[in-house]
Amino acid sequence: MARAFVILPLLRGSAGIFCPQAAVSPRRPKGWRHFTGSCIMKSQKKSNHLERTAEIFRDKIVSSAKVCGLADESETVRRLRLLVANKDFTFKAGQWVDFFIPGVPVTGGFSICSSPSLLKQESVLELAVKYTNHPPSLWVHTKCTLGSEVALRVGGEFFFDPQPSDSPVNLVLVAGGVGINPLNSILLHVADLYRHRERKGTGYEMGRVRLLYSARNTGELLFKKSILNLTNAFPGKIMCSFYVTQQTTEISEELLPYVTEGRIPDKDLEEHISKDTLYFLCGPPPMIEHFSHHLETCKVPRERICFEKWW
Repeated sequence: MARAFVILPLLRGSAGIFCPQAAVSPRRPKGWRHFTGSCIMKSQKKSNHLERTAEIFRDKIVSSAKVCGLADESETVRRLRLLVANKDFTFKAGQWVDFFIPGVPVTGGFSICSSPSLLKQESVLELAVKYTNHPPSLWVHTKCTLGSEVALRVGGEFFFDPQPSDSPVNLVLVAGGVGINPLNSILLHVADLYRHRERKGTGYEMGRVRLLYSARNTGELLFKKSILNLTNAFPGKIMCSFYVTQQTTEISEELLPYVTEGRIPDKDLEEHISKDTLYFLCGPPPMIEHFSHHLETCKVPRERICFEKWW
């Protein structure tokens, strides 16, 4: 599960039936708008999602939702499509949901992997949940079926939500394992921004995006076909590099040009350092701590480094 720990605002950043006792953080000040970043990396010993995120922004709306689609994204990750009942329910690309399951006393916390536009157009959002013994994850993998009912509440201060009048920025997205979930949402949202600009000639002018994504093997590279489709749809605008650390089988021809065996090297990140770039990092804590520290040693301002740890 991904957890946001956001301390300082970046630029002009803005940003119910199963768990009435859950803590709800105060709403974000109205003056904040679109980018939020983080500068502090303290380990959290609390194992409860609601306790770990008690000080983090949450929306007031808690909506019921029904599972309308299930698929295996990999051998260890199951993808859910959820039909959201409340029409006022919204989220920003990169945020997560509190996941309330009837009969399961533990609240889950899962990053949304779909775009805000899918929710707006179809009242649907998607989650990709890795198998663990954590009760909400175990329920998703062993008991969840089509038609299962849950409840959702949006939270998190790790997101990308530029407004039309904002200055263009480039993005570098660094993902490890299931840390790709919120970054996939951001990537899909960026594609929507490109399409709107191409179609209407107005709206936010998006810069270039580079995704650096590491997993154990190509079978665990989630959303890889969708990601490659985006690189083909927006050549020179969306670019990706995949890294595999424990590959034991032959890499397919389709993926081979994009895959490097081994961890993400520092130099690959250094190639994309510029003053008009924002860095979104999500993955295991050691990986995020390494790259956030490395970016700082390369003189990247701390407020331009946005991160979310996967615990």
